Amino acid sequence: MSATDILSKVRRIEIKTRGLSQNIFAGQYHSAFKGRGMAFSEVREYQFGDDVRDIDWNVTARFNRPYVKVYEEERELTVMLLVDVSGSLEFGTRSQTKRDMATEIAATIAFSAIQNNDKIGVIFFSDRIEKYIPPKKGRKHILYIIREMLDFKPESQRTDIGFAVEYLTRMMKRRCTVFVLSDFFSEKAFDQELQIANRKHDVMALQVYDQFASALPDVGLIRVKDAETMHEMYIDTSSKRLRNMYSRRWTERQRELKNVFSRSNIDSVSISTTDDYVKKMMMLFDRRA
Repeated sequence: MSATDILSKVRRIEIKTRGLSQNIFAGQYHSAFKGRGMAFSEVREYQFGDDVRDIDWNVTARFNRPYVKVYEEERELTVMLLVDVSGSLEFGTRSQTKRDMATEIAATIAFSAIQNNDKIGVIFFSDRIEKYIPPKKGRKHILYIIREMLDFKPESQRTDIGFAVEYLTRMMKRRCTVFVLSDFFSEKAFDQELQIANRKHDVMALQVYDQFASALPDVGLIRVKDAETMHEMYIDTSSKRLRNMYSRRWTERQRELKNVFSRSNIDSVSISTTDDYVKKMMMLFDRRA
């Protein structure tokens, strides 16, 4: 893709996603994520009904009577996008790839964030950390993020979600809102890393998938290649037994993934490349409002 093509695509994505964030997501984003972070404000004397867990023992000992910490809502958030750039995201059987869809979703979240005066940063990952973009504000910063998502070439084609989530937990010292954008085809388990991250941050999982991942079409003998391992093989899609087995495996995998998110207490949504992602995202936001 030439520099001119990239700039043109960046512009198209900006026009579409900025409009969505202004006209549709603005209220949902604000109610779903504002006020979840709390910052220490002051101390005052203990009053009946106060939570004993808020007692400041140092001040209490100094004045010989109980004092509690008072908190206020943080006025701005830091939003982090963990974006999977492994080989499997390049797959797509319709008008766009999973990576195209992830780029639009990320851009919409980013424009929603800056409308609320929030910082936004990105971690591109495969089975390693491919690139870290520190959180900043402003349209210029978001356009840079979109341009990177369109043109970024990862060093590795494989996926390790747990490694990326662990990196986030170590890197981000203050609590932040995290969106993990991936198809969640990971070579290693990532339950523990998600659970640890969600205790420190507010983590959400956005699964992007192609419709052929859930149902194999009957198109006869085809050659398929794993985008991450590059392994190639022929499969006969005219076999009803094979198609049924393929669908069962997808259903089982989705059930396992849902259990992972449930155990980690993480909100999630699955979005096909043929879905209206606006509706899916609004469903997620409404659940959290």
